[in-house]
Amino acid sequence: MRMKRREFLAAGLAVNLSPIAIALAHQGGATSGATPARTAKTTRMFKSPGMYPNALAVMTDGPGGLWIGQQKVTAQNAQTYNLPLDPNREEAAWLVDWNGKLIKTVTTQSRNTSGMAYGNGCVWMGANAEPYGIFQVDMGSRQISHRQIPLSIDGKGGGCHGVKWHDGKLWIAALRLGGILRVDPTTWVPEALIRVSSTEKPRLHDAAFDHEGHIWVVTGNSSTSYAEGKAGLNKYDGKTGQLLMTVDFQPGSCDPHGLVWHDGRLISCDAGIHPGWKGNESPHTGYIFSIEIG
Repeated sequence: MRMKRREFLAAGLAVNLSPIAIALAHQGGATSGATPARTAKTTRMFKSPGMYPNALAVMTDGPGGLWIGQQKVTAQNAQTYNLPLDPNREEAAWLVDWNGKLIKTVTTQSRNTSGMAYGNGCVWMGANAEPYGIFQVDMGSRQISHRQIPLSIDGKGGGCHGVKWHDGKLWIAALRLGGILRVDPTTWVPEALIRVSSTEKPRLHDAAFDHEGHIWVVTGNSSTSYAEGKAGLNKYDGKTGQLLMTVDFQPGSCDPHGLVWHDGRLISCDAGIHPGWKGNESPHTGYIFSIEIG
């Protein structure tokens, strides 16, 4: 009997990761039957302390607040987006209160940061450019570890578009794998994968866990301008990986990159850097904003 592509992919992952549990969502976000579809609008809250906020994480201990990860352009991106190249290559993690007031700055060696987490007293910064990988940095800006996204043959983990800490595990939006990968932060063993990328919306970005443990992931189409951009959200069952809902943003919305759940709502950031667009093309560049789903 001929094996379907989806069954083959699931079997292949099971072989690679066995006996690790696999959460493989419907390939490309497609489901049998109707999946609820909603729309969302965005409301600007405050601006980031610095340019290009492309990652968010919630801090519940200590002073509490919102971590914002800075994405500096690479030399190549500076030319592509016609943006200045900062000679200081360190990238910041800013802790702000919920009004945007700066509380603390941690500096990291991450590059082109696109996703961050906070857990075990550290920030975990996802580098989307060389040397790639996840940078674990303590509150004194001391680097604890730097490791590549798992499951590559040659040890090159590839790009990252999101990182989240949940129940003692790291979830990484791995571009090479087209989905979010759960990893044990101590052993660095991969444990589960939810496929997100689809033909219609090949872009995936950050992920967040809501109060029920469901997983929200930013999605998007391939586009050459802000006007052509079609960002969205996928909501997955946090226990099975099943796709529960899709969301499309209303025209004119902020461009979502990072994502967190706080106080009963989703919050995101508009980096001002988007593949295929001009630099700072979004009118909401640099803003932290809330997401209201209708």
